[in-house]
Amino acid sequence: MDESHAYKEASPILSDFPRFEGPAEPIDTWRPTPQPWNIPRLNAILFLLTLLTTTMAGADSAGAFVTVRAPLQSLINLGAGLSFSIPLMAILLAHEMGHYLASRRHGVEATLPYFIPAPFPSLFFVGTFGAFIRMKTPPRTRRAMFEIGAAGPWAGFAVAMVAVILGLKLSKVTPLDTSAGGINLGNSIIFWTVSRVVLGVDPNMVNVDLHPIAFAGWIGLFVTTLNLLPVGQLDGGHVVYALLGGRVHRVVSRLCWAGCALMVVVPYALGYDFWFGWLIWFVLVFFLGLGHPSTVDAHTPLAGNRRMMAWATVALFILTFSPVPVSFVAPGPSQSEPQQQQQEPAQSPGISVMLRLPAAAPAAAITRGLLIKS
Repeated sequence: MDESHAYKEASPILSDFPRFEGPAEPIDTWRPTPQPWNIPRLNAILFLLTLLTTTMAGADSAGAFVTVRAPLQSLINLGAGLSFSIPLMAILLAHEMGHYLASRRHGVEATLPYFIPAPFPSLFFVGTFGAFIRMKTPPRTRRAMFEIGAAGPWAGFAVAMVAVILGLKLSKVTPLDTSAGGINLGNSIIFWTVSRVVLGVDPNMVNVDLHPIAFAGWIGLFVTTLNLLPVGQLDGGHVVYALLGGRVHRVVSRLCWAGCALMVVVPYALGYDFWFGWLIWFVLVFFLGLGHPSTVDAHTPLAGNRRMMAWATVALFILTFSPVPVSFVAPGPSQSEPQQQQQEPAQSPGISVMLRLPAAAPAAAITRGLLIKS
């Protein structure tokens, strides 16, 4: 039977096979065909361009602007952006190579990562739209689908955690003062916990001048969240399909898709802050598709350690999730005002932490297209 046909829709022949009921997965005697190692020119060019745009974005947020009108000075200024671009590129590369290496292990033909540079780093303040690989052949089993889908988020998460811990150690903690306003980076459970341990103080009660390495790590955790959304053919969709099967995946995918819209509509109706990006994802996911193609063997479930790892991956999504990833805090009372008034902005609903981005980060550039303040 043509595997690509089975990948698109479940075969009636396959559905006649008895479902596996045993405590462990059957032994797969199929062996993959070795794939050659080479780096296509397009992949290399896109990687270098993305390294350039992320470095420009890091330099721009540090106040070391890059412009064609002063090429020599701009070349010097690029050095100020490397502390942001290098850890960010390492996180993205680890994520995509996790997918790629898992694909090779299971004999799935896949491309090397395609990085996507952002054309205007001063506007798209991280300098990139991410990266992706393309699978040319389908995974044969749900076990292979799970390992390929989960390998990327876990690899990227591991590097992001190193960046967060190192960057927080290099960050500057100052007394809480909201008089100047700033950018509020939404807190996930794991980021708040790590911040509390590394900084030694409650991060909600202080200002943190976030080091570029820590900011890159925060973005890495956010990328992990977005990829683990349990919808369609995102990494989280692969995990849910492998863990619970196609029928449950369809239900979860549609609920998650609707949830993206509700995370904008409900806070807006109640007068709370929200992230407009969820509405963008609502539209994007619809066009990408809510369904999931069937593996060649669609019935054999995950078992043993892989099933436990699949649930751990679901937990990773919960731990890294932030309902309002980015918001703008308007200038508040000056330090001469009563202390109670100064601390009022810290009493906002949900888990949040005042994390100022690298010095001179333009608030307008960061919030443009990302946030609607209710």
